[in-house]
Amino acid sequence: MKVLVIEDSATTRRIIKKNLAAFNLTDIEEAENGEEALAKLDGIDIVLTDWNMPVMDGLTMVKTIRANPKYKDLPIMMITSQAAKKEVIEALKNGVNGYIVKPFTAATLAEKVKGLLARCNPVSEAE
Repeated sequence: MKVLVIEDSATTRRIIKKNLAAFNLTDIEEAENGEEALAKLDGIDIVLTDWNMPVMDGLTMVKTIRANPKYKDLPIMMITSQAAKKEVIEALKNGVNGYIVKPFTAATLAEKVKGLLARCNPVSEAE
């Protein structure tokens, strides 16, 4: 399982990576903004992104990802300080599959990511 973490804060990226490693998600790519992230999408299984970033914000990036049929089913989790109901609704309407408000706990991240993966990647039947 390959994860793309998009966050302009190196400290927050490090915290997210540490928390993901606690439940065996260690194949992690990083990007500092949405534009950089778009170049790294091939082979990614789940995207965890901030909203507020320079160059290209997370919501614009999500819209760009969803406009490409190749990535229509790619699970995307927004991890952001944008906590107003209207922002959550806007993100969900534009293709975000899950939403975490900063600051978050390791338990919240684990629960939300595992739930997102279960919903978006149901266990396939044995071949």
